[in-house]
Parts: sequence; C-alpha cells; structure tokens
Amino acid sequence: MFKKKPLRINTYLGYGTKSRLRATGRALEDENIDFDGNTKILKTLYNIFKQFESDELRKTPVELKLSNGQTFNTTTDLEGYYHFDEAIDIENLVDADNWISYIVSYKTDIQRKIIQSNIFNGKMLIPSSRASYGIISDIDDTILHTGVASLFKWRLIVNTFFKNFDRRLPLEGTVQFYKKLKSGKTNESVNPFFYVSNSPWNLYDYLSAFLNIHDFPKGPILLRDFRTPFDKTPKPVAPHKHMEIINLLELYPTLKFILIGDSGEKDADIYTSITRKYPDRILAIYLRSVHHKRKEKRIQKIISSFDITPILLVRSSNEAVEHAKKHGFIT
Repeated sequence: MFKKKPLRINTYLGYGTKSRLRATGRALEDENIDFDGNTKILKTLYNIFKQFESDELRKTPVELKLSNGQTFNTTTDLEGYYHFDEAIDIENLVDADNWISYIVSYKTDIQRKIIQSNIFNGKMLIPSSRASYGIISDIDDTILHTGVASLFKWRLIVNTFFKNFDRRLPLEGTVQFYKKLKSGKTNESVNPFFYVSNSPWNLYDYLSAFLNIHDFPKGPILLRDFRTPFDKTPKPVAPHKHMEIINLLELYPTLKFILIGDSGEKDADIYTSITRKYPDRILAIYLRSVHHKRKEKRIQKIISSFDITPILLVRSSNEAVEHAKKHGFIT
C-alpha cells in the first residue's frame, strides 16, 4: 500500500491563435482509471472517487514540444496544473481541422515510473478565418441531463457518481443541432465549439468520453478547480462561466458567438450580462428548459425585458433549429 504510483500528465484540449500558444493540463499520479463502455455501478463509483482522490505533483518542471521541434518549459503550481501562454508564430502548424498538436513531458529526471514513456499528446484549437461564428455551450442540463436543478441536487449526485458515461444520453436533438451549428450556412464545418461547465477538472475525462461517444463537435472543455472547505486560495472574483466566456470574447475580438445554456442555474443572468457588455458580439442566446416552473418564471421575466439580441427558452431542439434557420445561422 506504500508503493508509489506511476505518474501521468492530463492534457486538456485548449484554444489559442496563430500567434499565441496556450496550453493547460495537470501533473498527477496515475490512478489507472479506465473509462470504457459497459462499466458497472461500483466500478463507475470507484472511477469517480479516484478522479477526486488523485494526487497532484506540485512545483514540478514540465516541457511542451511542438511538431517543429520548438520547446517551452514551465513548472506546475500548488494544485499540479501547468499553464503555457507564449507569443509565437504557429500558423504553419495548424492541421486541416484547425488544431495544432504538441507533446507534454516531465522535464526532470524523476525517479518514478512515468506511463506512456513520458509522452502525453495535447491539442490546441485555432478557429478558422472562415468561421461565421463560434458556439459556447454549457454542459450540465444543456446537453447532458444532470439534475442540477433538483432538490439538494440529489439527481446530480446519482447521475454523476453512479452512471458511467456510456449509460447517459444527450438531451433530445442536441447532437444534430450542434452539428448544424458547426456547419453553419456554408456547410464547411468550421465554426468552433467551446464547452463551459461548473464541473471540476476532476471530471474532465468523464465528460470528454461522453462528448466523444455521442459524436458532439470537438472542442475545448473549460472546467474549474475543485475547491474544498479548506481551500485557502483566493476565490474567483466572478463566476467561472462568466470569466471563461469573457476570455474567449477578448481572445477572438472579431468572432461573434452563440451562447447555449439552460434555465436551471444562472446561465440567463450570466449570458445577458455579457451581452450587455458586448452587444455586437452575441448573435443569439438559447436556454434549454429544465421544466421547473419557479425557475422558468424568473427566466421569462429576464427574457421579456431583454431586447439586445434574440433570446429563446426552448423545450425541444426543434424549436432551436427553427429559430436558428429563421435568423440565418444554419440551413
């Protein structure tokens, strides 16, 4: 039980520009978690527990290497995360799907086993210049039913900890709608997707597996650090989703966006607040109904007093598709 576990690096899909390299990930002990299909309840519970229990490597040097051989170095923080943000010309490294590939490795001669021969592949999205707009989507109760609006969030706990990703279905029509948005009116499939959730980074592999198995458009999944009651790090000055969306708007100043969320939490407040600040950048707001009368009554009041950009409370994906066609976002 005292044997040291081997090491791994979790590389998260990121986003940047042709002149700015941005990459984030985490250095961890390997818990040998296998997110395969047909996982039973106890194995799912074990996997989720292991994701939250995993031990990070603090203040550890890591190296990022591009396909052209250029390297960058940094050190993980007290939570084991690494962050690269470098000014560099990487236009010639972008592949046909608008991603650049890189490798992250432990830099120092660590006297412990490192899985995958110390080679961990990562990717960064660079939106195409042909993109008509970008799409920023929530995950919880927007494309994946979690029960976040349930009493004491008990459904959220059951769905997350006791159901494997392959046993969970996307909400009706979301995959088809998202593929239409990806293609837009040009059918080029170049409109970039970004997924924003209040879930912690510990659930990245789980959520990534869910999006992949159901063939959602590939895009960065932007989660948040898991804070404990004993966490002494400064609390964020603004909600996680709000900050992530602002970061995207600032990084891509010429790109307009469609925002997709739900009526269960604070998406309506966050999205309308951002639109007031960037009135010419948000093309539309779609809020999926969570079928909660009190919450939807509040949302309807927000919608009725908001006239900057189209905002729609949808009870089916067909409503969103028809609205998007009417406003010229899709064919």
